[in-house]
Amino acid sequence: MARENQEGRGNTPSATATVANAAAHRSGSAAAAAAKQPLNAAKGADGQSVLKRLQSELMALMMCGDPGISAFPEGDNIFSWKGTIDGGAGTVYEGMVYKLSLCFPSDYPFKAPKVKFESPCFHPNVDLCGNICLDILQDKWSSAYDVRTILLSVQSLLGEPNNDSPLNTQAAAMWANQEEFRKMVEKHYKLAS
Repeated sequence: MARENQEGRGNTPSATATVANAAAHRSGSAAAAAAKQPLNAAKGADGQSVLKRLQSELMALMMCGDPGISAFPEGDNIFSWKGTIDGGAGTVYEGMVYKLSLCFPSDYPFKAPKVKFESPCFHPNVDLCGNICLDILQDKWSSAYDVRTILLSVQSLLGEPNNDSPLNTQAAAMWANQEEFRKMVEKHYKLAS
C-alpha cells in the first residue's frame, strides 16, 4: 500500500492523514489543510487522481530532505504551490534564496505545471516576468517528473544556463564575465528585499 501511495495510485484516508500530519509537522496548518481536503477544483475521477498525485508528491518532497529546495500548497489550494530554491554552492547565485510559483493543470502529470520565478532573477533563461525557459517544463516534459525533479532542475539551471536559448539576451551576453554577472545578479536580488 505504501508503494501505491508513492506512485499516486492509491490513497486511503490514513494516507491522507499521514500527508496532513507530515505537512503540519513541516510547515504548519496551511499545508496540512491542503493535504487533507479534496478541493472543489479536483472534482471527478481525473481531478481525484490529480489530487492524489499532488498529495503523494507533497509527502515525498517533505520526506526527501533535499537541501535547498522546498514547496508547499498555497493556502488550501493544492493546485497552486509556492516553492523556494537556494542558489547552488560555487555559483554566482550562492547564498541567495529564490521564490517560485507552481500552478498545476487539471491534467497533471500529463501536462507540465506552469513554473515562474516570483523573486527577481537575472539569468539567461529567465525573463523579466519570471518565465523560465527549461526543456522539461515544455517539450521534454514527462509524466514521470514530479515537483522535486522540477525544483532540482531549476536549481541546476541557475548554475548551468542554456545560452543557446536565452529569454534574457543581456544576461546571456554577460554570462562569460562571471564577476560582472554576479554584480547584476546581486542588483536584481536586492530588488526582492
